[in-house]
Amino acid sequence: MIPRKKWYKLIGVTLLFAVLDFWIYSSLLGSFRALTEKSKFKEITLFAKTAPLDSEAIEPWVQELPKVVDGSRGLYFTVSPDTGDFIHVAGDPVAKNIWERLKDTEDFKKGFESVYYLEAYKGKQFVQDKDVHTGPLQLFFAPVPDENGADVRGALIVLSSQGAAAEFEGLLRNLCLIALLLFIIIYSVILFSRDPVTGYGILLLFGIAVAFIAYPLAEAFRLTLIKDGRFSWDIWKTTLSPRYLVALWGSMRLGIVTASISTIIGFIFAFVTERTSIKGKRVISTLATMPVISPPFSLTLSIILLFGNNGLITKQLLGLQNFSIYGLGGLVLVQTIGMFPIAYLTLSSVLKSIDSTVEDAAMDLNAGRFHTFWTITLPLAMPGILSAWLLVFTNSLADFANPLLLAGSYKVLSVEAYIEVTGRNNLGGGAALSLLLLLPTLTAFFTQRYWVNRKSFVTVTGKPSVRLTELASKPVRIALTAFVVISLGFILALYGTIVAGCFVKNWGIDYTFTTANIGEALSRGWQAIRDTVTLATIATPIAGIIAMAAALILVRRSFIGKRILEILLMTPFAVPGTLVGIAYILAFNKPPLLLVGTAAIIVINYIIRELPVGMETGIASLRQIDPSIEEAAQDLGADMPTVFKSIVLPLVRPAFISSMSYTFVRSMTAVSAVIFLISARWYHLTVQIYNFSENLRFGLASVLATTLILIVLAAFGIMRLLVRDQGLTEKTVSQ
Repeated sequence: MIPRKKWYKLIGVTLLFAVLDFWIYSSLLGSFRALTEKSKFKEITLFAKTAPLDSEAIEPWVQELPKVVDGSRGLYFTVSPDTGDFIHVAGDPVAKNIWERLKDTEDFKKGFESVYYLEAYKGKQFVQDKDVHTGPLQLFFAPVPDENGADVRGALIVLSSQGAAAEFEGLLRNLCLIALLLFIIIYSVILFSRDPVTGYGILLLFGIAVAFIAYPLAEAFRLTLIKDGRFSWDIWKTTLSPRYLVALWGSMRLGIVTASISTIIGFIFAFVTERTSIKGKRVISTLATMPVISPPFSLTLSIILLFGNNGLITKQLLGLQNFSIYGLGGLVLVQTIGMFPIAYLTLSSVLKSIDSTVEDAAMDLNAGRFHTFWTITLPLAMPGILSAWLLVFTNSLADFANPLLLAGSYKVLSVEAYIEVTGRNNLGGGAALSLLLLLPTLTAFFTQRYWVNRKSFVTVTGKPSVRLTELASKPVRIALTAFVVISLGFILALYGTIVAGCFVKNWGIDYTFTTANIGEALSRGWQAIRDTVTLATIATPIAGIIAMAAALILVRRSFIGKRILEILLMTPFAVPGTLVGIAYILAFNKPPLLLVGTAAIIVINYIIRELPVGMETGIASLRQIDPSIEEAAQDLGADMPTVFKSIVLPLVRPAFISSMSYTFVRSMTAVSAVIFLISARWYHLTVQIYNFSENLRFGLASVLATTLILIVLAAFGIMRLLVRDQGLTEKTVSQ
């Protein structure tokens, strides 16, 4: 139970900070209002001196007032030569109604009296028109002197709203409230938490999740409930129509098939590289990750050029007439090739981390290799398998570049959402269709979490084995190796098409050899190359560290809102890029986070979009590490950052490298969300490649795609040199 003394201390210190916070807010607000009113008063006075002498020009002159003084409405009065009274001659109708309602008040009487003596007057009270304005109106009187400046010939009455000043005051108020809330949270952690560092980490993760995930999605959801400026369910009625439900089932069907096949292939590749004694594992690993280091539509173009209706293989070599690559079959093929590396990167670290002591014990008790694999290895790898399946499934649902080119008559929801945004300029409809994709993703997520949490998968204890037993017999090893080699050969053939395109004048039309594409592509794409590498390099380490820290907190700590935080952090991978682009534009195109057009919004997009991959990889690895290792370090006096840096991070090094590698790759090859967020200052290489492809400049697109692949491969090599293996998870395979 928390001592009552700590509660009193929290309340007292909070009240003291609130008083200080309010004093700062009041001081800044008072100074700002005084400065704003003085400036506006001066503008109105100067504007009054420009009044035309021609009576017919008075009305247009008064209508120019809002352009000079923001949020203002004006009335012009002339002086009667007979009575000396002020007579209304021109002005805004709304302002006239307010004047007629309040003309007998003390403020209006004093205003006309001051103007009569050529003195400007600022009203001491605010008047308000609830039908027109949401805020108060300030009253100003300005004299209009005659030609000699010795007498008054008219009066200008201005009713001015706060306009932009009101937005600033609201922003200042919100910032002060946020400062108070942050102080309460931080001070509460200091008082009540046994591990303040972990508490701050949880608060930071919640802050990231709310600011860059929940808030933008809420803005996008709000847009789906508005039509013609009013609340309406029309967008959702259209979204839930049979046409789009068919597309939803098409997306789910594609995702299930792609995720299942990709996970199987990824597991085979991971098993061959991590649990067999074949040669050339580094080459296999490098080639297996190539599909994720290229733009998602580059492999699709290769497939079309080789196997399309007029493809080089189907038409030119085989002469097939009725063969079509378009539809579900072609989509599964392209998405499987492009997404099985996700499963491979996840599963390779999982299989590498398994302690083979249990497997050795089973084989010592005369269990066969297959029986040992089926009853021990496979169940221990199941968290990684389910994580890999979930990641591929959500990635497949969110993909729109491949279906856009290969779907044909097959309907998927991501393409429908993209068409709504770009083809019909219906941001609300596109956001609603994209949000609909969250239903199958969240269902798969909860199912996976429920299954994993029911079992224990700990295999790494204080003394892990450094040797792995060969579970595959020679025939099985040969068969698996043959499958891997054939698969890699097919992938290399696809990339060979891209490389060949660099030296072809116009693929599919004119196959003349040329090198002119290289110089033109690099000169036109240099800014995109520079910007993409810079932004991806900034995002990669940040995303890797946040992912591992989040995985550690979610696996090792229990706290209020843990499930909500986990769902929020996993949500971005399920959200289509079109929705992310729409949401970020809506959320960050206004204060307090005015980020649209800057490099920051692109970097944040990289980090948030790829954070779930690193988290899932880290969670899968941490579930295999006995918590007693970390507990022992803490018992010896190590704090949470020390445990994370010296114990956890080295043990999950494969997952950490996989996380950073994947973030860098996906940052370099991002398309869907980035295409909405780029600006003239910060461009992106994949958008440049897409523009070349769309304009049928496949030679230029091939050069930039090849350049991108070479950059990413070089980055992989540098990353492995900078993050050297300490031998903590290195194992050898013996037969």
